[in-house]
Amino acid sequence: MNNIPDIVFWLIPGLPLVAFLVVFLGLRALRANANFCAFLSICLTAASTGLSLWVFISMLSSPATITLEGFEWFSVGAVSASVNLLINPLTAIMIAIVSVVSLLVQIYSVGYMRTDTGLNRYFSFISLFTFAMLSLVMTDNLLVMFLSWELVGLCSYLLIGFWFHRPEAAKAAKKAFFITRIGDFGFLAALLILFNATGTFNIEGIHHAAAVGIISGGALLWSTLGLFFGAMGKSAQFPLHTWLPDAMEGPTPVSALIHAATMVASGVFLVARMYPLFDYSENTLTVMAIVGGFTALFAATMALVSWDIKKVLAYSTISQLGYMVLGLGVGGPAIAIFHLFTHAFFKALLFMGAGSISHATGTFDMHKMGGLARHMPWTFATFLIGALSLCGIWPLAGFFSKEAILTSALDKQPVLFALVLATVFLTAFYMFRVIFITFGGKYQGQEKPHETPATMLVPMVILAIMAISSGWLDANGMFGKLLGEGTLHSWTSGVFGVFSHPLTWGSLALAAGGILLAWAIYEKKWLPASSISNSFAPIHSLLVNKYWCDEVNENIIGKKVLDGGVFTGFEKFDTHIINGAAGGLALLTNATSSLLKKIQNGNLQTYLLFFTIGIALIMLIMVLT
Repeated sequence: MNNIPDIVFWLIPGLPLVAFLVVFLGLRALRANANFCAFLSICLTAASTGLSLWVFISMLSSPATITLEGFEWFSVGAVSASVNLLINPLTAIMIAIVSVVSLLVQIYSVGYMRTDTGLNRYFSFISLFTFAMLSLVMTDNLLVMFLSWELVGLCSYLLIGFWFHRPEAAKAAKKAFFITRIGDFGFLAALLILFNATGTFNIEGIHHAAAVGIISGGALLWSTLGLFFGAMGKSAQFPLHTWLPDAMEGPTPVSALIHAATMVASGVFLVARMYPLFDYSENTLTVMAIVGGFTALFAATMALVSWDIKKVLAYSTISQLGYMVLGLGVGGPAIAIFHLFTHAFFKALLFMGAGSISHATGTFDMHKMGGLARHMPWTFATFLIGALSLCGIWPLAGFFSKEAILTSALDKQPVLFALVLATVFLTAFYMFRVIFITFGGKYQGQEKPHETPATMLVPMVILAIMAISSGWLDANGMFGKLLGEGTLHSWTSGVFGVFSHPLTWGSLALAAGGILLAWAIYEKKWLPASSISNSFAPIHSLLVNKYWCDEVNENIIGKKVLDGGVFTGFEKFDTHIINGAAGGLALLTNATSSLLKKIQNGNLQTYLLFFTIGIALIMLIMVLT
């Protein structure tokens, strides 16, 4: 790491920021050619990606922690905040994920968005999104991280609502913005608690304070719960998950970026970055494990019945994030970041595959698909690889990171282990439901399907290679070595070592069972899907209506509790107490002034009388005391 100049680390987030400033503030204002703006954004992101990979590879060979001094943001008395960089193995892993996925998404976007009239705006927002996420993972200051955290939220709002002329997109953007803001209050509260306890925003300083006992038990508990609540919003954990499926209204490349490397990854990263605090709060770790395990299964059930291919993938993302949060709760950051690493590649690939299918068929509705394997062989092959990796099939990447989480859950949370085993079966079933409906059978659409252009296929092929091989990087415990703890148990070391334990065979058998059931229902139709839905109508209705979570949030909490209760109570308090107090004070002032006005009558004798009385009172007080 010592052979890398300091300027390299600053250029990694700086180049995407330059792309945003030039494209949005400069070229867009001059109405420059959209293709040139795309080219400039891609070139600067490619340069940032090259530097990120340089840092990542150097970190693999010689792990180190480096703090680079930047500049002072502000200083008020004893309170100050500086913009510095913290480079360590966790940072190196995250910048590699963010920059690589962002670059591939932008290349893919050239083909997918080529007819859109807002390309300048689109690429400028993508560049800003990349800068925001890179700055979030590289800062050494919790306050600066919160600022970047909010910028990530703003960028997601701008990109989810990119087609703002569509009411559904505008509503989805607002929903994502407001629901994630609920979690952000937890992050902000934790930040204030930690600053009050330690007097610093420096992340390493906060970790040291926790290690030496400066942060009390109560402050530690509430700060870690606050940080986790913030992570729940960004990483879409129950009950703050409802924004993510609706976020599919944005362009598909945006969905790939949000689900793989930016928005949803930021919550998991926050907990991983601050994990030394969580190590001292067993209760918070237990809460995380329960929320993660439940969310994994809960979201998987809703993916079973959705007919929108992007929403199936959205529920899959929520479920996989549940795996990561469970991994944080039962195993630590190495396990969670390992799964985040592999998930980034196969989930970006799956969303790009969905975009490729939509590009060919003009829809995301699986009712209007079918038989696409013959028309789109490259899309089919890459999508199949992504699905197998998501299902955790050996030797693809998702298998290794999934097994790491399963083994830790088995050791520490047997009940949650049972939940994730059920999720393994459901994941395989709903993903191959998508494959058999979309690529098998007979084509049901109107438009003639065709393979997508090379600008879309090349990123998908690269991601397919990563979806196969990225899990092998930890064959010798790389993530454990980098992040300071074991990722896999000793019996799961190596590419083949996993087969030395019956858990591997059991999880693979469950995944195979899910695939075979989907084949029997949707390919062979031995068990008609309609008859199953009718036989379990109440359950089917529950899943189709997404457990009525949106109705609870909008109608009960939003309208009755907030609008009808809390907000009404605040309104009455404001009207009768606040306004009443202000009005009463005004009346008191008016009455007092009317009384005093009578004393000020301009009569010299009256003033002399009051003057004399005042002197007499002063003398009396002096005599008595």
